[in-house]
Amino acid sequence: MSSKTKIVVLRMKEIIYTAIFVGLGILLITLFLVMFRPKKDSVTASGDPVLYVPGVYSSAITLNSQDINVEVTVDSKKITSVTLVPLSEAVTTMYPLMQPAMDNLSEQIIKNQSTKNISYSTETRYTSGVLLKAVDQAISKAQITE
Repeated sequence: MSSKTKIVVLRMKEIIYTAIFVGLGILLITLFLVMFRPKKDSVTASGDPVLYVPGVYSSAITLNSQDINVEVTVDSKKITSVTLVPLSEAVTTMYPLMQPAMDNLSEQIIKNQSTKNISYSTETRYTSGVLLKAVDQAISKAQITE
């Protein structure tokens, strides 16, 4: 019987390149697993729940072709500020109750950490209603959904 022996010759350069590519592949897979795994940070180290994704969120109000943004700034546990941006002189002149109503609402929202149970005067009820709706939209963008 004759057996045909095959000899395979591998060059060291090919082995090194293969090892490098295998190592990079493993590193890439590990990186993807770390980056895209589900986050479990809904509770902080102190045990308090995380309510918001920290940042500045805005909602637009259109008044006579002028856009006014209501910006809500939040950190992970609370609402830190509520402002109108940009409030030009034209808007201030045309809608004089806009800024005072927002100042009143902003104080109450920061104090209560909610748009519920907010009180406002009868002369600013429509303005306050529009502003509260915009603030609710901005807050809903910031809230963590599970």
